[in-house]
Amino acid sequence: MAPSARRPCKASEFSRAAIVWLAAFLIVVPPPEARADNALETIQVTATRRPESTFEVPVATTVVTREAIAKAPLQTVMDALRGTPGVFIQQTTPGQGVVVLRGLKGSEILHVVDGFRLNNAIFRNAPSQYVALVDAQSLERIEVARGPMSSLYGSDAMGGVVQMLGWEPDFSDASDWGGTARLRAAWGSADRSTLGRGEAAVGRDGLALSGGLSWQDVGERRTGGGERMPFSAYEAVSADLKLRARVGDGQEWMASAQFTEQPQTPRHDELVAGFGQETPNSAEFLFEPQEREFLHLRWRDTLPGPWWDSAEAHLGQQLIDDSRRTRDFGSFNQDREHNRVTTRGLTFQAFKELDASHAITWGADLYDDEVASSRTRRDLRGGEAVERAPRFPDGSTMRQVGIYLADDWAIAPAVDVLGSLRWSDVSTRLPAAAAGADVEVEDAGISGNLGVSWALRPELRLVSNVGYGFRAPNVFDLGTFGDRPGNRFSVPNTALDAETVTTVDAGFKFRNVITEAELIAFRSFYRDKITAVLTGQQTDSGRLVVQSRNATSLGLSGIELGLRRALSDALQLRLASTWTRGDERFEGSDYPADRIPPLSGSAGLSWRISEQVLAEAWFDYARRQDRYSPRDRADPRIDPEGTNGWTSWNLRLGWEPTPHLHTTLQLLNAADTRYREFGSGIDAPGLGWHLAVEFLY
Repeated sequence: MAPSARRPCKASEFSRAAIVWLAAFLIVVPPPEARADNALETIQVTATRRPESTFEVPVATTVVTREAIAKAPLQTVMDALRGTPGVFIQQTTPGQGVVVLRGLKGSEILHVVDGFRLNNAIFRNAPSQYVALVDAQSLERIEVARGPMSSLYGSDAMGGVVQMLGWEPDFSDASDWGGTARLRAAWGSADRSTLGRGEAAVGRDGLALSGGLSWQDVGERRTGGGERMPFSAYEAVSADLKLRARVGDGQEWMASAQFTEQPQTPRHDELVAGFGQETPNSAEFLFEPQEREFLHLRWRDTLPGPWWDSAEAHLGQQLIDDSRRTRDFGSFNQDREHNRVTTRGLTFQAFKELDASHAITWGADLYDDEVASSRTRRDLRGGEAVERAPRFPDGSTMRQVGIYLADDWAIAPAVDVLGSLRWSDVSTRLPAAAAGADVEVEDAGISGNLGVSWALRPELRLVSNVGYGFRAPNVFDLGTFGDRPGNRFSVPNTALDAETVTTVDAGFKFRNVITEAELIAFRSFYRDKITAVLTGQQTDSGRLVVQSRNATSLGLSGIELGLRRALSDALQLRLASTWTRGDERFEGSDYPADRIPPLSGSAGLSWRISEQVLAEAWFDYARRQDRYSPRDRADPRIDPEGTNGWTSWNLRLGWEPTPHLHTTLQLLNAADTRYREFGSGIDAPGLGWHLAVEFLY
């Protein structure tokens, strides 16, 4: 099936975007009666590795609460970030989704679950499916810190950190046993989806046990205009269990387990003909299965001592299984792959207040990855399965170790300085079978950040940050062998160096009793970027042979806007808009960087009709993107004539007849617009309703 035709871009798309920016500028200044000391604080833990107000830290941050996650019609956890400042969502196929932060994606963004790295040795510096293996329904909140965070988190935190924090019910005020439970069911018409979540917790002061089970059944997607997309159905199941216990004064232990499986998820863009293609790349392409298992032990100490006022340590093991069944179009050779990565990690961090204006955070972390990879091929016309070269070198390992120090110092009553420094060492080993002899690639270095938050007025802060980060090449970069999206075939390259990025950003944060806003501009300089470069060769099936190389330099710049404002006691406005530009240099030639999102964002109004009823109307939008890199233009997922701008109009009605029953009815893409988010492999859902019902106890 050929991709859909795109309707011509209209001037109104740009006009709507301009209105969003103009409206934000006109209403960001509060009326005289607004008082800053009545403002509600949003607390984050990701940007500074300790609880601190998002308003006070110099880092650009976004926090999505449990309530917002519950309201959003999610396929994957990343969908909860759609329409938030500085974030763009890309979806290669249903059941998967990634964020783009400041023009970066994949392994260029560090993903963290409850303080433990989700990124592993086979994360690619492109959209991948692994983030979808975190159950969105089990989360308490999602935090995004935008900009290089390598000084606190190590390799991969080039464009920022996305941390997903699980639900942790608290019974600390209860002397007797108590409990809570939630049952949630949701139905969607655009993708014929059913979602369910059941969770419960019991506990008393000093002890809490919680757990849940989620399941998802998604049918074929209906796009704008009514067409159902083949190869877009999938299923998923998740389970989680958590035990927290206080074992002494200020001492708490937590043990948890998480599991998610997508048994059989099709790769839609490989199974339908893309732009410029008459036939699809693959006759078969199934992720079969995708699994994640996570065991986690956490210790916390909140009893002040000589070395810390509070401290915590994490010990964890994560297993990600990326198995797949594939067959090129027109071929009888069926490949079966099994790729499994085991990540073991140990981290420690401590916080110490030196005096009323000076505090430090210090810590260390160690992660070890081990890759098991195999591939067999069988001729469907008969014959035995034959071993083939695996996608990743079987037995590869990757070790990361680092120590860091962050200094938070109020050098004046209105000026707060946050500086951080880290030493990291990353060692990746490829076995002899991959390169003829054992190869070890080691990268060590220093990364750092310096940020300033200056209170111009109690409700207005000027924030600025300079950060230097790096990303060491992982097993995917060094040793991948096999088919890649966009009709490519990758071959290994063990002579890679680390990538580095330097980012400068500055802007304003505003907060009072009725308004919360931020406007941040950034500029990033990316060096030795690892890029898939064409070798000039082709495989027998016609795929283009590529190899990862430190081939390009990259300049990224952008503006990020976020605003929430109470227009009255019952009416609230929210706005978000992000603009990014990227320019790349390769072998003396300058051209646009690939996969740079267009100007995009969201705007909406919420109306509290009564204590029980909340109505919301909003639209998501993106401007036309035709500023392509050569790789974009050759990618069959991307229309070479340009990806048109679009606007999706949406309505939501929430009704809470009792404190124990919450219902939400949504009308999504009300104009039934057919569009594709830039870089995605499938058109977005068309007109559809979404109903969610929650029973709380």
